[in-house]
Order: sequence, then C-alpha cells, then structure tokens
Amino acid sequence: MSANDSGPLIDIVAGARPNFMKIAPIIRAIEARQKAGSALRWRLVHTGQHYDARMSADFFTQLDIPEPDVNLEVGSGTQAEQTAAIMVRYEALLVKQRSALCLVVGDVTSTMACAIVAQKLCVAVAHVEAGIRSGDWTMPEEINRMVTDAITNWFFTTSEVANDNLRRAGVRNERIFFVGNTMIDTLLANLPRLRAPSFWGEARLQPGGYFVMTMHRPANVDTAQGFAAVLKAIGDGVRGMPVVFPVHPRTAKTLAALGELPNNLLLVDPQPYLEFNYLVKHAKAAITDSGGVTEETTVMGVPCITMRNTTERPETVTLGTNELIGTDPAQLKPALDRLFDGGWKTGSVPPLWDGKTGERIVERLEALLAAPR
Repeated sequence: MSANDSGPLIDIVAGARPNFMKIAPIIRAIEARQKAGSALRWRLVHTGQHYDARMSADFFTQLDIPEPDVNLEVGSGTQAEQTAAIMVRYEALLVKQRSALCLVVGDVTSTMACAIVAQKLCVAVAHVEAGIRSGDWTMPEEINRMVTDAITNWFFTTSEVANDNLRRAGVRNERIFFVGNTMIDTLLANLPRLRAPSFWGEARLQPGGYFVMTMHRPANVDTAQGFAAVLKAIGDGVRGMPVVFPVHPRTAKTLAALGELPNNLLLVDPQPYLEFNYLVKHAKAAITDSGGVTEETTVMGVPCITMRNTTERPETVTLGTNELIGTDPAQLKPALDRLFDGGWKTGSVPPLWDGKTGERIVERLEALLAAPR
C-alpha cells in the first residue's frame, strides 16, 4: 500500500491461485503510476480462500506480489460457508476503512462475495475478466461470473466475445473496456524466468517428449470409475510418452480410491507458477479441464486438448491452439492420434494479449476515479 493517504484507495481482491496471476500486473502498473505522480492507492485483500501454501504462498513469492495488507483467512468450507465468511469479514474491513473501489478478478467465490459486499456499502466495483460465459450453470464459476457482472460498475474484458455477452445482458458500451488479459501479462513477463521442476532430471523428461495434464472438474474426477476411464484413455493414447500430472487437492481424493494407474503417469505435487509453465511450454501438448491453461497454451503455441463440453474462453478455440473434445474418454484417442499425425492447428494469439493489459486497466481506473460518479 502506498504511503500517500490522500488519493482514492483501491481494494485489490485475491482469494485463489488463479487470482494471483491476474493481480500481479495491476499492482505493478499502479506502482509505476505512483512513481510518476499518481495519487492512486491500493490495498491487497487476500480472502484466504486458498490457504494451502502450495496453492497460494508460492505464487506470492515467485510473482513478487507484496504480502497482503489484509488476510481474511476464511479457510476451507462449502461454497456457502466460504461465501458467508468472506462477506462478513470483508464487510467489517470496509466499515473500518472504506475504499473507493473494489477491484475483483476472475470467477472464484471471493470475486462474487466481495463484489456483493462492496455494492451494498455503495463502494464501486470493477471486474477484471468480465463478460466471459460458458453457459454451464452446473459450474460454480459460472454463477460467480453472472452474479458479479450483474452488480459491476466497470467491466474490463479479455475479448470481443465477452464484450458481446455484456451488451446482450444490457450493459452500456461506456462501461465496457476491452483491455486484454492480465494472466498473459504475467506469463509474458515471466517467460525468461521459467525453470525446470526438481523432478525434471530424475524423470528424464525431454522437451516435446511428454504430456502435461491438469484435471479437477467434477465431471471428470468426482467418480472413481469415470476418472479411471479418463486416465486409462490418456495412458493408452499418448504412445508411451510420460504424462506429468500435478494433482489438485480435489483430484487427490478420487485418486486415492483408484487401483492400478497407467505406468506412464507421473503424479507430482501442485507446482509453483514458474515450474508449471516450464512444463507446459516444453510439453508436446496439454490435456486439461482448466480455462487458464487453455490461455497459456494458446500464447505459448502448445497444443491443448480440453475435456469439457463448453468453454468460457472460446477465443482459445477459434484463434488459439485449444480444442474442446467433451468429457467422454473415448474422444481422447482420436484427438491424440491427430496430434501425433500432424493434424493439429497452429493457432494465433488473440488481440490485446500483448503484456500491457495491467497498464491499460490502471490508466482507465485513474480516469474513472477522478471523474464524478
């Protein structure tokens, strides 16, 4: 937080691992503008939604994000329990020291909960990564997106698709700002710093000689029988190549109930940012159900197979290297065969995914906060 106590105070809310990649460029951009004389101030509010050091603290260290000014320490719980705890504790913070703006990113529970609290206290809300939609209401993230965008003042978007989604919902053009993707800001800034994980040598991994996979969504991992079928299809389809699998805590519970696993599956702990993206950058391809991974593979030009029926990031399919194959494990073999046989698309980088999104956001916020509401 800036020592200057006279300018507008922005709460930057982070709660879960994907948020940290998205807030880092915004913090850097505010700091740069402060050095140039800006009166903007910021307060980093960590809700504690992800409380495991492997899922949180490593990212703060590697991405050089300052320690949070406030940690709400909500910890684990159901969707409702986490939402309620975040709302109660963030409300107490705003009552004690009110901010001029609540800036939320992405689509996690913390994003929705803090946006609701801020609006009820008449604090303006800005949503970074606004307007993205999967159309799948079974995903908690989709509900979070819809609720947050229903009560947002200023919308910062990653694509023209998101802009169109907001316009169809009745949002006026003057409240929509197409700025690009802060997650890509972080990726481009850290590409020279990517480093091999500690197991790289022991596992005898070689660039282009392995796959990396992430899997955590309920449709893929919540039943032992279904998840076993996914893993067998991957193990059989990659033609003997190793498959590096950083195991999400949610996924670990199902894995524990499985019997024998494919012998080319390499189970590892969740990886810090620099090591994980090193793995992705040098992989033959990624197999995932994560939206963020589809963005990173698109920018790095790595083929990506997504086991979902819908995506909130369609630009990674229409422009990038990603393809949706659905959740049926039987669809993995034909996709992998196309990959091995040279039939995968090259892809391109979507507009404004250029590493300057944080700067555009902060420049716009400075103008908005200076104007009468």
